[in-house]
Amino acid sequence: MNGAFYVGAVGLQAQERALAIVSNNIANINTPAFKRSDVRFSTVLASRNDPDVPAANAADLFSAAGVMASAAPSLDEPGDLQSTGKANDLAINGRGFIELMGPGGQTLLWRGGALKVGDDGMLAAADSGLPLKAAISVPTDATSFTIAADGTVNAVTSADAAPVEIGKISLVTADDTSGLTALDGGLYSIGDESRMREAVAGEDGAGTLVQGSVERSNVEMTGEMVELMLVQRAYAANAQIVQAADQLMSIANGLRR
Repeated sequence: MNGAFYVGAVGLQAQERALAIVSNNIANINTPAFKRSDVRFSTVLASRNDPDVPAANAADLFSAAGVMASAAPSLDEPGDLQSTGKANDLAINGRGFIELMGPGGQTLLWRGGALKVGDDGMLAAADSGLPLKAAISVPTDATSFTIAADGTVNAVTSADAAPVEIGKISLVTADDTSGLTALDGGLYSIGDESRMREAVAGEDGAGTLVQGSVERSNVEMTGEMVELMLVQRAYAANAQIVQAADQLMSIANGLRR
């Protein structure tokens, strides 16, 4: 069968994936701490199946047969901070992530958002319900709590008007964020090749914690609309490849001896 069909189909799949990535960016433009994903294209190789090529030149057995699209979150581009005045909102001003304890005991990363006190009294992320890995227990009689820029958490109880330190939120940073995978709910999983370093907020290149604020998404509508138009044009070009291959096959089938 004409290889142009496969090349065009691979291109259509890649542009369909790119369209989904751009659409997801636009849909989350108002999601706190959301990080836009860039579309990355890589070459898809196909075997030539040429028995005359010597084994020493095994690399020549493969040729380009289209592209594949993947998402790469732009984690190094912080969003603007927006003040909410809510004590349960927490943002990171600068680099770093807050560690959460996943449902299977794994460590997940979080850029901040709304906090809540879980049923077990532990401070947790409101959307996912996952507790902070710092395991900060809020007293049952606590009337309020404050989070300092360095992550120190103090609570005021009904029995004592003076603030009492109940824990400290530390941050982790990564030299290379390409090994992090974006999950639902603004969470990120850590790849096997990623090395995370624990740091005190405001030190070792880590950002500071800001209570009463949320980080806005780093999505820019203008850039996403331009990317959307480019994807549409590329999709149409790949569709024309399939259409041209179909026309050539139709001509070949119609030939008479």
